[in-house]
Amino acid sequence: MSKRKLTKQQAWRIERIQKERMERTQKRADRAEETLQSSDLGPETEGIIISHFGTQVEVEGTQEPNIGISTRCNMRANLGQLVTGDKVVWRPKQNEGGVVVARGDRDTLLQRPDMHGRLKPVAANIDFIVIVIAAEPVPHANLIDRYLVAAETVDIPPVILLNKCDLIDESNKEDLENLLSTYINLGYRVIRTSIKNEQGMSELHAFLQDRISVFVGQSGVGKSSLIGSLLPGIEISVGELSQKRKKGTHTTTTARLFHMPSGGDLIDSPGIREFGLWHISEEELLEGFVEFRPHLGYCKFRDCSHEQEPGCAIREALEKGGISAHRFESYLRIRQSIRDNDAF
Repeated sequence: MSKRKLTKQQAWRIERIQKERMERTQKRADRAEETLQSSDLGPETEGIIISHFGTQVEVEGTQEPNIGISTRCNMRANLGQLVTGDKVVWRPKQNEGGVVVARGDRDTLLQRPDMHGRLKPVAANIDFIVIVIAAEPVPHANLIDRYLVAAETVDIPPVILLNKCDLIDESNKEDLENLLSTYINLGYRVIRTSIKNEQGMSELHAFLQDRISVFVGQSGVGKSSLIGSLLPGIEISVGELSQKRKKGTHTTTTARLFHMPSGGDLIDSPGIREFGLWHISEEELLEGFVEFRPHLGYCKFRDCSHEQEPGCAIREALEKGGISAHRFESYLRIRQSIRDNDAF
């Protein structure tokens, strides 16, 4: 298909928008550099990014005399995009504010593709991805598998948290246990919680201690309510679950880091539709299914599609029970959505 030719007016409009963006970026850089040259800046000190607000970031000091103190800071232009969890070097101003002058190395980085398919960093230096599901809305294997693949792709260990366990009864108990047993057998840790009756909350506290974890999950599963319970006194907007559709509404618009009173940090992230998989390759998708890995490279044909070809190691493992039917079906569905470029 030939590329659509822009009219002169369209080309002029695009050029004008790009020019305005460059000018705004340059103005921010000039302001940051001007602030750096001012005499009211203190010495360099270390901190961590708590959240991001447009052209500024909120930095919490991790060195005396600024330990635990949050400060809105501008950023030097050459730092790239800073995200929640980044370790930084910054200089506080005498009155208020400051400037971030350097970013430390990242141990891990969680990214998501934007509407145009470009990767956008969400949070850094995460120890675990906590995949939150619930008895309502009903969790689906394909949804969980997408999160697991995303976690495996960025090499951040995932844990599955089944929330709202007080809603489990005879009508859904067997289905939920059958669903979770697949992941337990694969070696994934599963934590069961309920805010209403405190089930599993002590286990969750212990798991989160001395770690940085990010909570991800479909809207309505209770991420914000969990954080509100884990962090009493912190006001977090909670989306009510629709009684008709059994779906929640998005309430969190940016990733933010919260400190646990008993130790450890939580990062609350945007909702499910913010995390896509269309940026990964089909080879990375295969690697994202941990039980596929021992069989990769053993198919008879190098370009095996793992569908009808003879000598397919993946299909043989499926037939022998080494790969579950629902996991293989998830793989096919995710692969197709990647090909269709709509893998949210």
